[in-house]
Amino acid sequence: MYPSLDQGTSVLLLLLDLTAAFDTVDHAILLDRLERWVGIKGSALDWFRSYLHNRTFCVKLGDVFSSWEGLRWGVPQGSILGPLLFAIYLLPLGSIFRKHGLSFHLYADDCQIYSPLCQEKGHSIQSFVSCVNEVKSWLMSNYLHLNEGKTELIVFHPNSRNVDRYADLGPLSPYSKPVVTSLGVKLDVGLKFDAHINSVIRSSFFHLRRLAKIKHMLSRAHLERVLHAFVISRLDYCNSLYAGLCQSTLRRLQVVQNSAARFLTGTRKRDHISPVLASLHWLPVCYRAQFKILVFVYNFFQGGAPPYLATLLNRHSPSRALRSSDQACSVSLVLGVVPVGTGLSQS
Repeated sequence: MYPSLDQGTSVLLLLLDLTAAFDTVDHAILLDRLERWVGIKGSALDWFRSYLHNRTFCVKLGDVFSSWEGLRWGVPQGSILGPLLFAIYLLPLGSIFRKHGLSFHLYADDCQIYSPLCQEKGHSIQSFVSCVNEVKSWLMSNYLHLNEGKTELIVFHPNSRNVDRYADLGPLSPYSKPVVTSLGVKLDVGLKFDAHINSVIRSSFFHLRRLAKIKHMLSRAHLERVLHAFVISRLDYCNSLYAGLCQSTLRRLQVVQNSAARFLTGTRKRDHISPVLASLHWLPVCYRAQFKILVFVYNFFQGGAPPYLATLLNRHSPSRALRSSDQACSVSLVLGVVPVGTGLSQS
């Protein structure tokens, strides 16, 4: 996505949303996918058949239970296998996206389709229209339904002069939004992350105000756990995307962390915050983002990074012999590729 924007090409992103996706999975189709697409046979396939079949449920209202009914469709939600089985159920969708020349990512029931809008390479609005129509037909034949109201589309532009270039999106116009949410991250047309930052700050201070009402009821250890769950976790979620943002934006996030630290320790507003953060072993926001990227780069060198992310990094091979050339992974090598990871990790 970023390379296309750097070359002056707009990029269209379509986020498909499915209605009650996990509840409408057909067991016979899923077992067929496991056998033909994944290659599971014999006793292993029988285990999955036993796992899916003969499941029952009831409804409890107060102390009253309804009669037990059989579950003929769906995969168990809340289980580790649930998202994986649903991803296998959607495997044929990849062939449809590839046929239309579109890039895609699938995570359980979250489906993202994107492509640069480049007429010379055959990537146009019509490619998306044709793809969406075929996807709808495929979903219908597989007992799934596209949620038209929650499906979102956004066109990222390299500069403000191209904003009106793709104003006419044809049948896709109802899906168009100035800000969309992808896996919990709000994206705007300029990829400035202003909407996401505002959302993080707003929700963090909301929870701080709520926690202030019960602070006197919690011990220091319990209060710190709650802060990590409701505030710090929001600052850390996808924080590798913060790398490269301007300092004024990062300072707004730092104010949230500072407020959480003062709230936990009872530090006064006029007292310096750096010693407080150090005593809590909390890295400042900007360093937490850099640490996340360094962990990813380390996992890349150790072979632990996901393949779709590992392809974004290349090992640096110096043109002349260095003293560290015989080392498998030196610190200088890792630090040398951080700027690359910083930019590409946002794609």
